Amino acid sequence: MLAGAGGFIASDLSSYASTHGPDDLQEAIVNPAKAGRAAVLTNVATLGGNKYSGMARNEDNFSLQLQTLDGAFHLFLKSELASIARENTSLMPPDYASILGAEELQDLIALLMSTNRGKRPRTVKKTFKEDEENQ
Repeated sequence: MLAGAGGFIASDLSSYASTHGPDDLQEAIVNPAKAGRAAVLTNVATLGGNKYSGMARNEDNFSLQLQTLDGAFHLFLKSELASIARENTSLMPPDYASILGAEELQDLIALLMSTNRGKRPRTVKKTFKEDEENQ
C-alpha cells in the first residue's frame, strides 16, 4: 500500500523512505527476506480439516480473526481449531530482482522516495520545566 491505495495485507510504505535511503529500499525490494521486514504469517487448521493462511488481525484468549491473502476475514473460536502456526516470512515475492529490469527497479525506488519529498523523520525534544527556567 502506498498513500492509502493498493494492497491491504502488508504495511503502508508511504513513510518507509523517511527512515531508509535508496540503497535500503533496493535491498528491501530485491532481498525481502533479508530486509528485516518479515511479517508474521498465521496458518490455522480447523477441527474439520479446513486450512487457512493469512494475517492475524485480532486475537484474544478465545478467538482469532484472520485476513486471508484474498482479503476475506475469517473469525475462529480457538476451541474449534486443531492448530495455529506462525511463521516469520516475507509476503513480498522473492523474485523482484529477476522480474524487474534495472530501469523499473530505479523507477520503483524513485516512486517510494518521492512519497517522502521534503519530509524528515520526526524528532521530539522533550522540554522540562527546569530547562525552561534556566533559559
